[in-house]
Amino acid sequence: MTRIIMKLAIAQIDLTVGNLEGNAAKILDTVHQARDAGARLVVTPELALSGYPPEDLLLRDGFELACREALANLAIKIKGVTLVIGHPHRVDHKLYNAASVIHDGGIIATYLKSSLPNDSVFDERRYFEPGSDPCIFELSGIKFGIQICQDIWQGNSARRTREAGANALLVLNASPYHMRKQALRYQAARQQADEIGIPIIYANLVGAQDELLFDGASFAIDAEGKLTHQFPAFRESLGLIDLQNGVPVPVEIAAPPSLEAEIYQALCLGLKTYIEKNHLPGVLLGLSGGVDSALVMAIAVDALGADKVEAIMMPSRFTADISLWDARAMAKTLNVRYSEISIEPVFTQFLETLGNKLLGRHATATTQENLQARIRGNMLMALSNKSGAIVLTTGNKSETAVGYCTLYGDMAGGFSVLKDISKTMVYRLCRYRNSLGKAIPERVITRPPSAELRPGQTDQDSLPPYDVLDGIVEAYMERDLSLQEILDMDYAEADVRRVINLIRQNEYKRRQSAPGPRITKRAFGKDWRYPITASYQDEF
Repeated sequence: MTRIIMKLAIAQIDLTVGNLEGNAAKILDTVHQARDAGARLVVTPELALSGYPPEDLLLRDGFELACREALANLAIKIKGVTLVIGHPHRVDHKLYNAASVIHDGGIIATYLKSSLPNDSVFDERRYFEPGSDPCIFELSGIKFGIQICQDIWQGNSARRTREAGANALLVLNASPYHMRKQALRYQAARQQADEIGIPIIYANLVGAQDELLFDGASFAIDAEGKLTHQFPAFRESLGLIDLQNGVPVPVEIAAPPSLEAEIYQALCLGLKTYIEKNHLPGVLLGLSGGVDSALVMAIAVDALGADKVEAIMMPSRFTADISLWDARAMAKTLNVRYSEISIEPVFTQFLETLGNKLLGRHATATTQENLQARIRGNMLMALSNKSGAIVLTTGNKSETAVGYCTLYGDMAGGFSVLKDISKTMVYRLCRYRNSLGKAIPERVITRPPSAELRPGQTDQDSLPPYDVLDGIVEAYMERDLSLQEILDMDYAEADVRRVINLIRQNEYKRRQSAPGPRITKRAFGKDWRYPITASYQDEF
């Protein structure tokens, strides 16, 4: 029989930025659970005590002082188990992203993160100084080294830790999610394991912070890079690992979910966390009978429960009967509060009040279309003011990329669930959701998409087919390909130039959009920083 030397626990937990007392209490509770399960060592995510990312809170001296006091208060409560905890740490007026080892009520070692990412959604060099020295501590005859997130993606920090005598590597992470991110983590960890020849224990944060999602999915690999443990994604977990001579004893690994299942779970987690951490009573949305609002409502019900979701159908003279029927059917299926408020009286009054201003030579059909969207936006915001529920916008990435949306209209709201979801992915997610149980009427998925702002309108009156549009947006915006590189993908030149120009022209709209969960490698958020005013045009 194999003799187990020690048990280690990964505290894959959801923590809140700035809630130092609450975070410390959750960490302590997790430590007690781990100790009761036989663990001798508990590893938390990166900056667990402060929450991640604390951003400009770190520029306030009082916040760092409060973190220091919270760490000291927590340390004295840790008995009978060793805790590795992430926290901000100041030394000689310099601030570091740190991890401390707490044993028998005291801090016995502290590691300072050496590789500070400053790209994509990261700007750690704004706040932290890099460390340089390895950190080793011994427990049950095993010498553990500590790394923090980016340290295993670049640089020589892991190698220096191995050379200092580590038998196993503990990596504290707050690694933001984007689709297919886990494969990249495996790759980075395996490259390090291949180079340094010791096991790697990867502890990741779970939850959400504003637009960033953290999927957890913590894992362990042995010295040969073989996956020995894989813990759940998108939910809190106490991950227990048995170590024999510092080597993880393998367990059975469950098959990963489909991409659609992964994204759907991510969207539910992002919405649920945003609502709960901001102490909001619920959500409301405009239910149009279209595919985007249908998907948003399904996600809201799955994330929050039907009792916290309210849907408002706001028909006009252009709303098709089938849109009303499908909205009613879906609201009944999901058992949400539902009402209908016609915008027709208000729309007519606007037209009469503005009179000749809308009939002049500069007036366009778009003016009347935007009026309808803005009336709906005003109605939703008024209902939000009354109830305290936040308005969910229902636009997707394809539309917002090219400005096929209305400022202060369908863009009005507090959280944009589909902000980083392309239209083609919207359809895939609808199909996935219905595979779990009927939620979205089939006709909503199969009928041509339309904003229903004029007679017989469809989206393709104004846009290229969505598979073409999404392919160009992904190539230009997410992958930074040049115009010529996109043309080499066999897209029509007229479509490519048109989409790129629309992306450039509509930055001013996107700057005013609601926050929403980041799903792709590059979203219209912290990792997209294009100027509103710029005359450069891509030609190569």
